[in-house]
Order: sequence, then C-alpha cells, then structure tokens
Amino acid sequence: MNQRFYSLDVFRGATVALMILVNNPGSWGNMYPPLAHAPWHGCTPTDLVFPFFLFAVGNAMSFVMPRLEAAGTPVFLRKVFTRTLLIFAIGLFLNWAPFVRWAEDSLVFRPWADPVLEGKTPSGVRILGVLQRIALSYCFAALIIYFLKIRGALFASILLLLGYWALCVLANPADPYSLQGYFGTQVDKDILGVAHMYKGEGVPFDPEGLTSTLPSIVQVIFGYFIGHYIQQKGKTYEMLSHLFVAAGIFLFAGFCWDMSFPINKKIWTSSFVFYTTGLAIFVLSITIFLIEFKKAHERRLMTASNKTILVAVALSLALAWPLKAIFDKPYISVALALLITGLIIIMALSNYWSSFFDVFGKNPLFIFVLSGFLPRLVGLLRWTDHHNDQGNPVYTSAFSWFYENICKPLSDNLKNGSLLYALSMIAFYWIIVYWLDRKKIYIKV
Repeated sequence: MNQRFYSLDVFRGATVALMILVNNPGSWGNMYPPLAHAPWHGCTPTDLVFPFFLFAVGNAMSFVMPRLEAAGTPVFLRKVFTRTLLIFAIGLFLNWAPFVRWAEDSLVFRPWADPVLEGKTPSGVRILGVLQRIALSYCFAALIIYFLKIRGALFASILLLLGYWALCVLANPADPYSLQGYFGTQVDKDILGVAHMYKGEGVPFDPEGLTSTLPSIVQVIFGYFIGHYIQQKGKTYEMLSHLFVAAGIFLFAGFCWDMSFPINKKIWTSSFVFYTTGLAIFVLSITIFLIEFKKAHERRLMTASNKTILVAVALSLALAWPLKAIFDKPYISVALALLITGLIIIMALSNYWSSFFDVFGKNPLFIFVLSGFLPRLVGLLRWTDHHNDQGNPVYTSAFSWFYENICKPLSDNLKNGSLLYALSMIAFYWIIVYWLDRKKIYIKV
C-alpha cells in the first residue's frame, strides 16, 4: 500500500533536532541532567536520541528496500556499500577535521597519531563515532534484511541480542557490565589501537565500539519491521493499536531484561535495544495519530481573533512566573516569555507548524555533520578576548564569544546560559535547513 507518511519525516526531524540540542551545550560542565548521558547504567532523554535515529534509519529503509530488491542484487550491493563507505568516511572526516589546531600562536597539522610520549596515553584521530556506527548498523541490517527476509531477520536479531549478552558474560563472568570489566574495550584496543579510541571516560573506552555495534544493528532492523508493518496495514486504527501494543511489549521486555542485563547506552546492551525501541514505537505512534489521523499539521490550532490575544496574554503570564525564578533579571524573564509566546502563537496559527521538525528530517545527515564541523572551523578564527593574571592572552571565537557574553550573563545559574546557547544553536541550524528546503536542496548520501 503506497501511502505517504508525513509523520515519519517529522519523527526523524525531531530526532535530529534533539541530537543537535544535546551535542551543542554552551558548557559541557553546566548541563541539566536530562540533557546529559547517564553516567553508566540507566537512561536519560539524551540517551534516546541515537537509538531513535537508528530506528528512523530502519523506517526509511523499509520504503526503499522494495526498489532495491527490484533492481537486483548487484545494484543493491553497490548502493549499500557505497552509502556505507560514504557515511563512514564522513564520520572519520568529522573526527579529524579541521586537520589543523592551534599550538601556542601557530597553526599546526593534526597528525593521524601523535608521537608517543613516555608516561602518556597514546592519542590520535578517533576511528569510530556516531556516523561510523550509523554506517555499520545500516550496512549489516540491510544485508540481513535483503538476504534473510523478514523471518530470517527476526531470527538473526534474536541471535545477535542473545549472542551479545552471552559474549559479555562469558568474556568476564565476574564483572561483565562495568567500565573496567566490559570485554569490548580490549577488542577495540587490539583492532583500533588505544591512540584511535575515545577517552572521554578518563580511560580508553569507545561508546561506539566494534562489539557494541552488534546490538545496534538490531535497532535498525526493528525500525525496518515497524516501517514495513505500517506500509502493509496503511493508515488504519488497527495498525495504530498494534503499534501501541508492540511498544508496551518492547518496554516490558526491556525492563525485565534490565534485571539481569542492565539498560546501558554506552555498551548498548540488549535490554537498552528493547527499551529504546519500545519508546521509539510509542513516540512514533503518537506522531502518526496526531498527523495522519487527526491531521494536526493541516489545520490551525487557533484563529487570529480577540481570543488569540487573550491566550497570548495568559500564556505570557504563565511563562513569566517560572522564568522569573530561573533568571535573576525580571526584564529577561518577561522578554523570554513574550518571545516564547510569540513563537507558540505563530506556530499555532500556521497550517504547517510541524514543518519546524520536518525540515530537519529532509537534510538529516548534512545538518548533523555541519553542526559538528562548523564550531571547530569557526574556533580556528580566534582573537584575543583578554589577558589573564600572568599577562598571557586568552582567546575567543564567534561561538564562544556568543556564549560568554550573551547567554552566560543572563543568569547566575550557569545551566540556564548553557541551555539558552543550545536552543540558539537549534534556531541557527533550523534557519539553514529551512532555507535549503525552500530552495529544494536536499543533500543525500
């Protein structure tokens, strides 16, 4: 049944927007807990972003797979491997870019691997990352689905999740799920090398490592299953009710498995796959209900009238009170309340309010890469901001200056300034994808 599901575009776009939000705080040391990853076991809203995106990759695959199957195996393999290599290469480029860095007052080339200094952990360009995991998960999920079909892919998914669990336990029965005891770290060290691993945990450990990519493949396959089922059933309440039931089953299974295999994003446990897939299905179901069934994106939520003015006043007052408790200066809380109210009213009066997220979904990989590359590039264009107590220059750049001089001074609570900066980045990148959409420019990989 060939029907257009605009809700899937909105779901993917909202995921990309949230990804940009959590990846661009004003200060990594000043973030509200929901916008930070769980320290180890557990799951925050931020931990949902990546699995939701992989789930959306599977959704999209279900729409293009029939064409690839009709084109034949050679065409399928060429397209899948080409796309995999391109996405992986872009991810590697993003890790290495902009290829130069400041060393005191000179720009020097950033080598693939830094010289090994005695007593220092080897460092270099990280090989894996978010885009690399997307590439690998997409590639293997596509191969499994194409050659094994639905039933075979289901069996392979169960085998991957149970096999990954068994590997974790058998490799280190005494302490399989800790940062120090996780077996995948040694695999990454042996294959990638310590110099090319992530070290944000204080030790060489890659949250997008090779072994933890195994269960992430299943995330894409599950997304494919849901997308395939939606197309089979069409826009029916039977389809929608089944999705809600499936969401409940996945969540229940995830919670049960969590008792013995903890929900953990950083080692991408099998229980994490079930739990996040259940939440993804639930959110997607609500999006489908609002957009495909209630046509919320086609009708105005309110009309321009005296009632609109009353709603705007009431909403501004309702927002100003909690904002007053956050920001120290009353005029800031009032200004923000009016700004937020204005945006809400404009979206409510528009027939196409959901396009805010839709435009992110039309150029997802491009805008994600740009949001990671642009701050690094802009960071090279620095100037002296002030001199420290020792008389040495302290440099700044455009994005840093914006945070330090515009966002940070608004509140004594540094988390507020950091959040405002992240929201500003969302608005900045939205303008870019909106312009691309207006010009019908869609950058595909």
